Amino acid sequence: MAEEDGLTLALINYYCQERYFNHVQRAANEALKTNGNDSVFIFFRAYGILMEDRIQEAIRELEAVKGNQEVSLCTLMALTYAHKKSSTPDRDAIQELDAKLKEDRKSAGQRGLYFAGLFLWHLGCNDKAREYTERMIKISNGAKEGLILKGWIDLTSGKDAYVKKSVKYFDEGMKDGIDVFGMMGKAQYYEFRQNYSGALETVNQVIVAFPDFLPAFIKKMKLFLTLQDWEQTVEAAQRLLQKDENNLEALRMLALYSLCSKGNIDESITQVSNLVGSLDRFEPHNAELFYRMSLAFTRVCGRNQMILQQTQTLVERAFAMASDDAELATELGYQLVLQGKLKEAIKWYKTAMTLDETSVSALTGIIKCQLIEGHLEEAEQQLEFLNEIQQSIGKSGELSFLRAVLAVKKHRAQDEVIHLLNDATDIHFSVLQGLPLGVQYFERLNPDFLLEIVKEYIGFCPTESASQGQPPSPQLQHCASVLETVVKTVPGLVEAVYLMAKVKFLAGDIDAAQNSIQHCLEQNPSHADAHLLMAQIYLMQGSFKLSSQSLELCLSYNFEIREHPLYHLIKAQTQKNMGEVQEAIQTLQMAMSLPGMKRVGGSSKSRSKKVGISSTGRVSVFLELAEAHRLNGEQHEAAKVMQDAINEFSGTSEELRVTIANADMALLRGDTELALSMLRNITPEQPYYIQAKEKMADIYLNYRKEKRLYASCYRELVEKLPNSHTYLLLGDAYINIQEPEKAIETYEHALKKNPKNGALASKIGKALVKTHNYAKAINYYEAALKTGQQNYLLHDLAELLLKLKQYEKAETILQQALDHEPVNDLSALTEDGRYLVLLAKIHSKMDKTEQAILSLQRARDVQARVLKRVQLEQPEAVPNQKQLAAEICAEIAKHYTSQREYEKAIKFYKEALVYCETDKKVMLELARLYLAQDDIDASQHQCAILLKNDQDNEAATMMMADLMFRKQDYEQAVFHIQQLLERRPDNYPTLSRLIDLLRRAGKLEEVPRFLEMVEKHSSRARLEPGFNYCKGIYLWYTGEPNDGLRHFNKARKDNEWGQNAVYNMIEICLNPDNDTMGGEVFENLDGDIGNSTEKQESEQLAVRTAEKLLKELKPQTIDGHVQLRIMENYCLMATKQKANVEKALNAFTEIANNEKDHIPALLGMATAYMILKQTPKARNQLKRIAKMNWNAIDADEFEKSWLLLADIYIQSGKYDMAGELLKRCLRHNKSSCKAYEYMGYIMEKEQAFRDAALNYEMAWKYGNQTNPTIGYKLAFNYLKAKRYVDAIDICHKVLEAHPNYPKMRREILDKARAAIRS
Repeated sequence: MAEEDGLTLALINYYCQERYFNHVQRAANEALKTNGNDSVFIFFRAYGILMEDRIQEAIRELEAVKGNQEVSLCTLMALTYAHKKSSTPDRDAIQELDAKLKEDRKSAGQRGLYFAGLFLWHLGCNDKAREYTERMIKISNGAKEGLILKGWIDLTSGKDAYVKKSVKYFDEGMKDGIDVFGMMGKAQYYEFRQNYSGALETVNQVIVAFPDFLPAFIKKMKLFLTLQDWEQTVEAAQRLLQKDENNLEALRMLALYSLCSKGNIDESITQVSNLVGSLDRFEPHNAELFYRMSLAFTRVCGRNQMILQQTQTLVERAFAMASDDAELATELGYQLVLQGKLKEAIKWYKTAMTLDETSVSALTGIIKCQLIEGHLEEAEQQLEFLNEIQQSIGKSGELSFLRAVLAVKKHRAQDEVIHLLNDATDIHFSVLQGLPLGVQYFERLNPDFLLEIVKEYIGFCPTESASQGQPPSPQLQHCASVLETVVKTVPGLVEAVYLMAKVKFLAGDIDAAQNSIQHCLEQNPSHADAHLLMAQIYLMQGSFKLSSQSLELCLSYNFEIREHPLYHLIKAQTQKNMGEVQEAIQTLQMAMSLPGMKRVGGSSKSRSKKVGISSTGRVSVFLELAEAHRLNGEQHEAAKVMQDAINEFSGTSEELRVTIANADMALLRGDTELALSMLRNITPEQPYYIQAKEKMADIYLNYRKEKRLYASCYRELVEKLPNSHTYLLLGDAYINIQEPEKAIETYEHALKKNPKNGALASKIGKALVKTHNYAKAINYYEAALKTGQQNYLLHDLAELLLKLKQYEKAETILQQALDHEPVNDLSALTEDGRYLVLLAKIHSKMDKTEQAILSLQRARDVQARVLKRVQLEQPEAVPNQKQLAAEICAEIAKHYTSQREYEKAIKFYKEALVYCETDKKVMLELARLYLAQDDIDASQHQCAILLKNDQDNEAATMMMADLMFRKQDYEQAVFHIQQLLERRPDNYPTLSRLIDLLRRAGKLEEVPRFLEMVEKHSSRARLEPGFNYCKGIYLWYTGEPNDGLRHFNKARKDNEWGQNAVYNMIEICLNPDNDTMGGEVFENLDGDIGNSTEKQESEQLAVRTAEKLLKELKPQTIDGHVQLRIMENYCLMATKQKANVEKALNAFTEIANNEKDHIPALLGMATAYMILKQTPKARNQLKRIAKMNWNAIDADEFEKSWLLLADIYIQSGKYDMAGELLKRCLRHNKSSCKAYEYMGYIMEKEQAFRDAALNYEMAWKYGNQTNPTIGYKLAFNYLKAKRYVDAIDICHKVLEAHPNYPKMRREILDKARAAIRS
């Protein structure tokens, strides 16, 4: 057979097995177009027609090929099958065909036997098929087709012994080359053995070898779903639809994805509609397929009426084709129950019973309808009958559930109902064991049925949220375990997510409940019950305004909610907390008048469920009303309501709540003794005993201040009710009164009662840490870990070791925990992520930056997997997990920033913002990095977004101001900072930044008004270290270093400002005139003054002062220590002694080698080289700095390095290159005196005296007209530029301050006067 024919036959086999009979005919017809009258394809076309119950047509087709030896055996079998299937079987024809078959079988050839075996296998007669196939293999000496078919027969036999051997036949059949039918069999074998990766690999090989073989793509899509990877499942489905736009499996898969994963009802309605249309066109006579295609949607759609109408249409069409099928009638009944159409449902169930009177599922459906309609006696009789025959029909979860519903309606004991519900759950889940995720899993899981069970469980749960530390009731635990499976598998089912939120709320896990309910409302904003629950959550969190908004939304979506007392209760509690006490009273009085508040005897089931309220809720309404009257000063009314409550609830389990509330009232009146005597009357066997004891303990501790009696309340609790919860309460009580040793002992008792409680074990460890008994804590953790509580305690132990600086031990423990085979379980992945983040912290402390980054990147990869899984399994946890992912990315970015790898840091900060778009810290850091990269626009964009969300963000406002200065938009910059200073004029960090920015903008004359503003705001300003620091930097920048020193000295002892003040004082001591250290251009221009003995002594005294100041510095950070080292070595250089300068050079070199691109260290090296007259080496370091991007942190060092490099270029006569550097200086600091002085010098050298004068003028202005050297140069250039009057004016100013300034009078003043006279 040609390869194309083999491919077509494999396709037909696939369609036969999947029972796509019209597809079988279409594939056969396509093959016949190229193969003429090939009897094999004619046979399969006839088989497809036959399986659609078009019997006479099929017989005619089969008669035409029965003489062909290749298909004669299978044709005879098919004809026999057709006649037997006919409504009026032709007995003679059947006998004749049987005789012919016996005769032909004796002489059948290899091909005849093969197709006979194939046909029998498709009919499900595996034993017969094996017999024919084995005979074919024998006479053909192991033909590959026979071996592969035998592999398929064994694989689908349902017998494990045969299944195990099937792969051997597939391998044997393909030893001479790949075969598509064999490969698909092998993939199926791997899938059966749960080796899904092996199955996927095999399918991929098929796709590569046969890229047009659609079943391989279908199998791949289903395997991705089995691996719980919806993303790739959808991609595979979309790829399938590109190849075949009407592919039924792909259309079904996309509709299921929209429904199960996304919860997008509108989208899934359209997709189900498309599926129905394609079924109509491509399988119009396939009743079984119409039925099968409806099942999963019915069970996962959350009773959506639009979807149910479409699935009902599918089953009705199926029944029209097969009106004798009881299963179809039963399914129609079931779907009508889901739609609430009980009468029609009963009609269909009865039809099913008529067609098959032994149909248990139809009878079960009738019982369900009877229970809903309240016909309890009839239902009970039927259930008893089914219960008796259960041994023969097998246990049924549905049956146990219906018995539980009956027990509830008949008010039977809670234990009996819970036992039946537990049975129903266990039986239902037992059917799912070993079943991979797929369409069949959705059908069998039947989330709708599980939600019914959960709703019954919730009826027996507490109606108020559990207090912290209190274990949830067993019923809530049952609910949570059922819902976890449903939400994990069908996260798009809104009702399941809502119920999960409700269960978490009742269990006291408020944050998880809030996350779940937010997820629920994202999918369905009109879910009224979800808004009501959200209002309760906000109320518990103290967000009263938000609670009120949720109630309004709830009412807008469901007006009937006004009939529910719970709605009014929450509304009143919200009003009370917002101070609207009178409105709260009115709301509660309205609640009291509702029918649901009346005490109900008998059955409450006849009443609308929405109107009813539990007895706990009813008590809450009374107590809230009493409390509201009390707050409104209506004590008499409050007492009256309390008396009504006592009368109403006397003799009920809720009576004690009223007693506890009465005790609270007494307490508020200051009568603690009365409150205590009321509470003492509550005995251990009564409900609320624990709450009463907790209230008594609170009175002893907070009102009586008697710690001993406080603890004795909890001790008594333990004596009367010795369980892990009461021990836990006692332990917490000991912790509250600072007795951790007793707490440890108590926690250990609790742990003995509940050895698997990791939270308890963790509390013991933390209590030991509290006693500072660290060695014992470590020993305890290590011993506990050996008992297998690794997940809970290992992280605690590693954290403790980190705190104790035992880094190596902590590192070893975490690495051992992470040394395991790859995991896929969500909790294990989450644990690994926590370990890796902690390991990164430890590596950071050990200065192993590279390893820290590596650990964080591993954590990031793990977190990406967690996020992928959590979206399907725990949608409510997505926000927290995204926040964690953002924190990991931000931490990686921080490390890269410290290494000055800004591009990488930006990449990871951006990734952090993908996870958490509004993270202010990340946005700010990203803006800073963009600024460091000189990307002004990007930095401004980040700041603008941040300020839009948070107008008062100080750091973002400061940065925005900085950016505006950079853009030379001075007014905008000052506006931004002015906003901050107007809000708080004594905001000294902002003021100091403003002074720096005004200096850089060349606007230092603006500073005094801001300093005056601070003085006006506070009379104590002149005594404030922050103010003195700000005044000091202003004076230093304006050329008055001595006054600056005096102000810095006033700030130097302050914790906040002291360190920076001392550094500035040291800089002034080492370089009071702000000269270019190491520069040579101006070195000898001062003539004799530069080398005078007086000046040398002054410099030595300044160095000694700087050295004393250095000893005051006590840095706390690594960067602080580096800064201190830099300054120490500048002091060494300032001595100008060669040995000291060389020592400083070695230190700077070491820092530069350890810290990548460390600007201060590189500048220090260059300065040292200049002092040592090694100019080329200095130039190399300075050129390196010149290539780097400017940043605000190293701004002064950048300026100094550019000035020093300009000095070197001027010395070499490279004025253009020097000029470029000086312009760069002035671009970043328009007040740079030295840059203007150098520019003036260059102009002067080039004989451009007017330009030189302009630059010296600026240097004179920004030096506050105090530097005589600049004054002399300015006057000289005025003289050369023939501006004699200006020259004379400057001379007077210089000589007034420095009467003996050399050459000034003789060379400039006298010449200028003479020039004017002439």
